[in-house]
Amino acid sequence: MTRTKSLFSACSCCAADFSASGPVSTRRNVLAGGIAALGLGAAAALSAPAKAQSAKTRIDVHHHFVPPVHADAMATRRSGGRPPKWSPQMSLDEMDKSGIATAIVSLVQPATWFADDVPLSRKLGRECNEYGAKLVRDHPGRFGLFATISPPDTEGSLKEIEYALDTLKADGIGLMTSYGDKYLGDPSFEPVYAELNRRKALVYVHPTTPDCCRAVTAGIPPSTIEYATDSTRTIGQLVMSGLSVKYPDIRWIFSHSGGTLPFLSGRFVQLAKERKPAHLPDGPLPEFRRFYYELAQGNTPGQIAALLKMVPMSQVLYGTDYPFRDGAEVNAGIAAYGFNPDDIRSIEREVAFKLIPRLKQS
Repeated sequence: MTRTKSLFSACSCCAADFSASGPVSTRRNVLAGGIAALGLGAAAALSAPAKAQSAKTRIDVHHHFVPPVHADAMATRRSGGRPPKWSPQMSLDEMDKSGIATAIVSLVQPATWFADDVPLSRKLGRECNEYGAKLVRDHPGRFGLFATISPPDTEGSLKEIEYALDTLKADGIGLMTSYGDKYLGDPSFEPVYAELNRRKALVYVHPTTPDCCRAVTAGIPPSTIEYATDSTRTIGQLVMSGLSVKYPDIRWIFSHSGGTLPFLSGRFVQLAKERKPAHLPDGPLPEFRRFYYELAQGNTPGQIAALLKMVPMSQVLYGTDYPFRDGAEVNAGIAAYGFNPDDIRSIEREVAFKLIPRLKQS
């Protein structure tokens, strides 16, 4: 039980009081100060998205929901902090303020996997998915769902994929970057990937605190460093293991502009040159470039520039990370970068329409 409790150890995303006027407004002030320091042009870019669009056109693919059963599990099993404050109305208010037409919801980390209690994991996953599906039904056009599964539980995952996609009509599947000591390139996950590949499923991946690195740097919570690093670990292993090549019809979305991957991609290129894996005759970049990446907490000019050096515009999506961050932050980042109108439309909705065609009719 002690080890399982650590799965819910506090991080900067979850330990604070997430009232509506809490961390998101504080972070917005920090962002405003940083952009203002860049000059009047960037400061003006910040003010533009603050005047929220009257028309709600954006599609948010990184938007969390906290079903009561999940909040209870987090409160019971985590060793510190508390679940983020959330309600459907809070999401709708934020969406209206930030010009978001539809938010595709997914669970906060670490989702529903408890290695010491597989029946609980299955029960909690099913209840959260049914809550998410009801949220979609209750607010037509405003929400979508990335249903949760736990890949270490092969049998349970296969059953939940069928139920979530066929019965609940979820838009895709939500995964964490790691489950205990297993990353997404672990061969034990192959039966799950075979089914997702058969269905050409959309799979959204969110980082979590890895077992290896819960208290590495004193005074710095894991979310500050490890979330971005864990994304890189799982993308790197997924590609270098050959699983992304073996199951090419899974459509992957990774959070936070790919974490540190855009900055470390050259190291993977060099690794492939040294090892010469048969499944990567052209190195790892073609795989990195076919994945999709959303901009939540990855929307400073430097982060966007690094991402766009690695992938084309066609692979970039809009995300907020609500309730940990809000739309004002990513809207400001997009405006400050200086995208042209076509690129903004692509990021904010057109790529999402391609991945989830039903949204175009919503």
